[in-house]
Amino acid sequence: MKQLALKIDVDTYRGTREGVPRLMETLKRHNAQATFFFSLGPDHTGRAIWRVFRPGFLGKVSRTSVLEHYGIKTLLYGTLLPGPDIGRNCAGIMRAVRDAGFEVGIHCHDHIRWQDHVAGRDAEWTRRELQRAVDRFTEIFGEAPRAHAAAGWQMNRHALRLTQRLDFDYSSDTRGTHPFIPTWNAEIIACPQLPTTLPTLDELIGRDGITPDTVAQYLLHLTEDPPACGGVAAQQLGTHRRTPCGCCGHVYTLHAELEGGKLLPVFEQLLAGWKAQGYELVSLRQYLEGLNGALPRHEVVTGEIAGRSGTLAVQGS
Repeated sequence: MKQLALKIDVDTYRGTREGVPRLMETLKRHNAQATFFFSLGPDHTGRAIWRVFRPGFLGKVSRTSVLEHYGIKTLLYGTLLPGPDIGRNCAGIMRAVRDAGFEVGIHCHDHIRWQDHVAGRDAEWTRRELQRAVDRFTEIFGEAPRAHAAAGWQMNRHALRLTQRLDFDYSSDTRGTHPFIPTWNAEIIACPQLPTTLPTLDELIGRDGITPDTVAQYLLHLTEDPPACGGVAAQQLGTHRRTPCGCCGHVYTLHAELEGGKLLPVFEQLLAGWKAQGYELVSLRQYLEGLNGALPRHEVVTGEIAGRSGTLAVQGS
């Protein structure tokens, strides 16, 4: 069966407290699995105001009604209001996700701090930030984390190395087309990457005439066929051509603040549509376990994604 993995990024206190329970209920109703990646430290969303100077940021804000989805209090956390500690205040909700049978992993400690700074920071800063998230995850769940998904798809060489040294089973830190073993300037990082392969709702709504009423139809058109594969199937066939196959599937990233909030009806349309297309809706771990053969190596590079401001970590050649 074709697989589509659901990756849920939980960025904020509000998203954890309100969006996560809604998403759990919805997933259960549709008999779907998913992986929840939690922000585990303070919610400093208000400090994202400095992104106003980045190209494309104001356009994204105006398209996606940030105030409507995040709420005024969230947009003041870390500036006029103190940022609540998500891990300490919402540990019970996080454990409830695991106890309900869903996979859980690390998104970050401080979402804004990681997303806005990691790309240019050194090894010690990166180690300290990631270790804070690891320690808090272990405190909440009583065991070490096994998976990581970088906030804002932002990484550096040191962070990639840590995914191997911390013995993560996999990471989902990048945007791309199919699973791979990452390299950085030809240095091999022995931790599989399961990149996000589909655009997110906030990247689509407001562009090219796409609205909340039509965005599900647009995404379902993208998933009518399995993705072309340049990895496992191509290796087994002895070719480097990108060939349609059933081994790679798709990875869709949703956000607890969006699909767990006002865009929940859109998510329900997607779940029903993907099942109608014959997809099994799985966690990232289930997706990883379903892959056959050795994964290809790809360089991790920085690149732009339509509808998202700035540059991200993407799957290169």
